Amino acid sequence: MAKESVVTVFYDYDTQWGADRSRSPGGPKDWGHLDFVNTEGLLELHAQYEVPACFAVVGAAAESGERPYHDPEQIRRIHAAGHEIASHSFHHDWLPGLNQQQLTETLRKSKDVLEQCIGAEVRSFVPPFNQPFDYLAGGSISLAERRAAGPDRTDLQRLCETLNQVGYQFCRVAYRGMLRKLAKRIMGKKFLRPAKLHTIGGIHCLRLNAFGFDRPSLELLDRCIRHGGVLVAYGHPHACSEPGSPQRFEALENFLQIVRRHVLDQKIRCALPDDFVQAASHG
Repeated sequence: MAKESVVTVFYDYDTQWGADRSRSPGGPKDWGHLDFVNTEGLLELHAQYEVPACFAVVGAAAESGERPYHDPEQIRRIHAAGHEIASHSFHHDWLPGLNQQQLTETLRKSKDVLEQCIGAEVRSFVPPFNQPFDYLAGGSISLAERRAAGPDRTDLQRLCETLNQVGYQFCRVAYRGMLRKLAKRIMGKKFLRPAKLHTIGGIHCLRLNAFGFDRPSLELLDRCIRHGGVLVAYGHPHACSEPGSPQRFEALENFLQIVRRHVLDQKIRCALPDDFVQAASHG
């Protein structure tokens, strides 16, 4: 029996909360307003090609207020269009630096405010900055996180256990084992592999394997079709209008066209995090 091939698409909806907390060179950024503007284009493209997506939303953006920090109405329209709303923490927090109490607070507060906004349960979580990477059981050790966060840090095991306690069921993760890190360092390139659903601390997890929507993501899509597994792609709405970005609208539209063709040919199916949770609970 052929292995199932699946594609799932995420957008990290950071808004200005994320821009203010940027950890890239230069400190805070001013692109927060673009998340709202470009999300309108994303909704149109995804409706045109009938591909659902998961929008990981900073909880504070769902509170009443003005752009570039808030737009609860747009978040409700994303949900109404058939896309999944996931939590992206409350203020786009750097999770490794949080202690247990702070972690529980941001996870619970974000979940609560998003659920009040859309009138539906929020089961999925996407960590800001794709961190923590530190996950000893998975062979992933982040010395940088350990140095910066201090002794009472949040690693991936603690994150997932706390997600489970608060009521989440899914988390997108991005850790890489030491062998894969070493291979990248020696050969100078990433080895992208189809993902498989696995469990950490009682939470269903998928490992991120595709950034943006250009050639590497399309090559991995072909690999998933040939061998089975999950393509886990993501982008940021604010970067869709950035020329040359692998997240740009032109690359995304080509990606969605190809995904739609493969769906119609029954070579692959689209799924949201909640679909994986439901399938796991029945399987």
